[in-house]
Amino acid sequence: MTSAPQPTCDTSRDSSVVLGIPNCAVCEQPLSSSRAHYCSAACRQRSFRLRHVQLATVDDRQLRAELRRRAALVAHTVYECSLCGERSVGDRRCDECHVFKRALGLGGHCTECEEPILLAELLELEVTPQSPILQ
Repeated sequence: MTSAPQPTCDTSRDSSVVLGIPNCAVCEQPLSSSRAHYCSAACRQRSFRLRHVQLATVDDRQLRAELRRRAALVAHTVYECSLCGERSVGDRRCDECHVFKRALGLGGHCTECEEPILLAELLELEVTPQSPILQ
């Protein structure tokens, strides 16, 4: 008959050999204790704030109302021709097709290429055509 195998214990936890010096989760400074996650209260607070950052939200209705109040809504609206697909900012009528363009939404010119770009495209939101905008 064979007996049960000899029990073994995991000595890695009780070992005096340090495998790696633990570092602060925020600033990578060495920690004073192997159980600590942060080197100071300031790093703990910074970590909390980074985990609980609120993303900026854009209220489309409020932005439209403010632009309408300033009489600048048309100048900040991107329009697209339904026939040729050309986009423009603030220009309601297509120069080539001589038809009125449909309003896509708020936007402006790209700073790099000067092409019309929607605010929704910058914020990676779904783009849906807007109803006609009257000033």
